[in-house]
Amino acid sequence: MKTKAQILVTMDEVTEGTNGACLACGEIHYGGVEPDARGYECESCGARKVYGLEELVIMGFDIISDE
Repeated sequence: MKTKAQILVTMDEVTEGTNGACLACGEIHYGGVEPDARGYECESCGARKVYGLEELVIMGFDIISDE
């Protein structure tokens, strides 16, 4: 069984509404990412795998607080 990745951010970063994460390289994007974003281009690696943090929660990814 394949498990989904865990994203290390605070719940404040999730609920802020404009943050996302790249599923290809793990880069966290602050600002400019819609909560329901899917397939945005990553500024770090160029992959079109940036998703809004709220969307990742809906998709079943574990959001792990770094606090």
